[in-house]
Amino acid sequence: MSARNPSGRPGRPVSPGRAAARHGWVQALGTVLAALAAMGVVAALGLWAAGAADLPDNAFPRVVVATVVTAVGGALELAGDAGDFADTDAGLTVMPLSVTLAGALVMAGGFLRPLRHRAVAGAAELAGWAGRIAFLWLCALLGLAFAARQTFEVSLGEGVLGDLGDLFGVTPTVGFTADVPLTVLFGLLWLAGVLVLALLVSRAAPLPAGLLRLQSSVRPAAYAMVALLLAYVVVGIVVALVVAGTRGHPADTFAVLLLGLPNLAWPALTIGLGATWNGRVEGPFGLPMPRVVDEVLRTDDVSTVNLGTLTEQDGRMWWLLVAAAVLVVAAGFVMAARAPAGTPLWRHAAHHAVALALTVLMIGLVGRVHAHYGLSVLGIGDLGGGLAGRLFLRPRLWAAVGLALLWGLVAGALGGLLARWAARRTGRGRADA
Repeated sequence: MSARNPSGRPGRPVSPGRAAARHGWVQALGTVLAALAAMGVVAALGLWAAGAADLPDNAFPRVVVATVVTAVGGALELAGDAGDFADTDAGLTVMPLSVTLAGALVMAGGFLRPLRHRAVAGAAELAGWAGRIAFLWLCALLGLAFAARQTFEVSLGEGVLGDLGDLFGVTPTVGFTADVPLTVLFGLLWLAGVLVLALLVSRAAPLPAGLLRLQSSVRPAAYAMVALLLAYVVVGIVVALVVAGTRGHPADTFAVLLLGLPNLAWPALTIGLGATWNGRVEGPFGLPMPRVVDEVLRTDDVSTVNLGTLTEQDGRMWWLLVAAAVLVVAAGFVMAARAPAGTPLWRHAAHHAVALALTVLMIGLVGRVHAHYGLSVLGIGDLGGGLAGRLFLRPRLWAAVGLALLWGLVAGALGGLLARWAARRTGRGRADA
């Protein structure tokens, strides 16, 4: 049977060179640039809403670049210089997951676009296409890492510190630079994760013949977990818009939406499952999070953030449990509906449990936050005075993963039952094994 040419008419077979041209260097460059543009726009709008456009020394563009660097897992090094009579200390670990998500969706879409409507693709072809993107992404990471550096002067304010600063001519500064090797390493790992997950989630993307077994075992679960995470983001957007419209401060709300909405929505999933996070906020700085969480974290010791402590502050927090139950079971239904006919319930439950546990593990790793800053002059302030602050939030990770396994087993079985019921109601009965 003769192959069809690109116009759809019968003719000579399409040559491998022409097939490769559909996902060559130009397409790879477009994919990388589109992902960078999406992350840059989201980061710039979020930082603008947060007031960063007023930073001195035209620092706004470099702060945007630094935000993109952290969004792909890159590392920033904070450093201070306060002269011979003072000392500074600073550190920051956080991923702005709204920016991360925007880049991941655009990158995945660009990677999958040339592969649509193909039944099978060779491993060499997929590796070549991914390699082109990876090379250009590496160049982009190097450019971002070298551009992400800036220094700011820190005002000592009034009082003893200010008087000492005037007396000794102390003008403290704090700045950031990107750790180039770590940024390149984690940025490439981020890209690899995005491309692999895109192949696993998309039904239309071809797989090498040796991996076709993943079509029925892994793809339904991967798709269900991505749908679950995106559903939490959509719910978070709706809640944030309602809050912005009813309680004011829309700029602050949009800053959180554009920079860190998944940083709130995805930990909310784990808390709804019964997980516990530990954290603390001290000093003048705080986390861009709902008031109830900030109140729980502002204590004299390390705080516990879970359904119990949140409900003590606001009884409506029990809705996190309801949302988790509904959406996790819905994810189980989606997974079962996409699985091959005849898949037994125990397999639905096992696949859902493993997938949910891996999802919670990922949330625990990327959702943790740590930041601190301190300044002292001649020992006064002791890096913990009025100009100092510290905040952190981290999960009890393995307990959360264990809870996710249990939830996944139950929700996977329920989802499988719902899928069978829906198939019978629509006349598409499935033969159960």
